[in-house]
Amino acid sequence: MSQVESVQEVLQRLLASQRYAVLATDSAGQPYASLMAFVISDDLRQLTLMTERSTHKYANLRSNPRVALFIDNRENVGADTRDAVAVTALGEAEEVAGEEEVRLRSGYLSRHPYLESFAGSASCAVVRVRLSSYVVVRRFEEVLEWRPGD
Repeated sequence: MSQVESVQEVLQRLLASQRYAVLATDSAGQPYASLMAFVISDDLRQLTLMTERSTHKYANLRSNPRVALFIDNRENVGADTRDAVAVTALGEAEEVAGEEEVRLRSGYLSRHPYLESFAGSASCAVVRVRLSSYVVVRRFEEVLEWRPGD
């Protein structure tokens, strides 16, 4: 098995098992972090988030669409140094509209049906993050990078 296949399998497994990510945005040079429910596309090229348009994170995304997302499977136990996998996904965010908004909102609600009232609000934006790269850390110090399309 090649290293690329191995990284893709690790990503597929982790991103399928985790429902939340920490979204890092920028506000005039100051980092800002938010816990977000997400959905990943099957090809790992895009991730869908939803946020109210009145939030700091939405304003940050509008002023600087470059984002990082942190996703991990740690359990806060000693074995995490051996077993945990952590991923930083880098990309650019954009609000979507029209048929794409309907399609992505539907996929989001399939994974997060408990967020229906939030996601159905007219003030809630559907945000697509086009992912450019992933940095995967496993076994505490093994670091691998993968770019969709490589």
